[in-house]
Amino acid sequence: MKRFAMLLMLGACLAAPSFVKAQDYNHVEVGVFADYFNLSRTDPHINFVGLGGRAAFNVHRNVQLEAEMAYDFKRNFTSTFTDGVTTQLVDTRLRPLTALFGPKFQTSGPLRAFVTTKVGFVNFSVSDQNAAAGFKGALGGVTSGDTRFAMYPGAGVEGFWGPIGLRLEVGDTIYFDNGARNNLRVTFGPQFRF
Repeated sequence: MKRFAMLLMLGACLAAPSFVKAQDYNHVEVGVFADYFNLSRTDPHINFVGLGGRAAFNVHRNVQLEAEMAYDFKRNFTSTFTDGVTTQLVDTRLRPLTALFGPKFQTSGPLRAFVTTKVGFVNFSVSDQNAAAGFKGALGGVTSGDTRFAMYPGAGVEGFWGPIGLRLEVGDTIYFDNGARNNLRVTFGPQFRF
């Protein structure tokens, strides 16, 4: 009887990985990413670079609900004066904080294409503190700062090698401030699925 129970448990353990693999159904994904945000409202445009994180869970094999947040660091940019020759390096203390939530519709397999549409906000904080203190201040200023409703349509690809993958996404962060303001956004980074 003990041998039979032992063989049954061993068979179940050996069959479990093939059963899970046959489903090809991950339940949760988390990732970190480098964030490029082109603020097009200013002249010249300001190209922000920052870091972010995201988490998603499956509601269907090809549909995930995803939340993400990104914080962009302060930037220097070049401003050209009206004579067309004189330029000046200008330091901006503006630091965007973006938080978005929505569905992601994806194909199946190790290489996936996807589209997403999310809603959330963009908070424009001003700080001369280091990145960590600036991020903390931006989070605290969401309700009292310059926060705007945002929509985000995007698309991308992600490739997985087992539970580890890479993701590239391109989209338009549209925030509303006396009309819709379109801003290019690109993210790239590792994803982990469970």
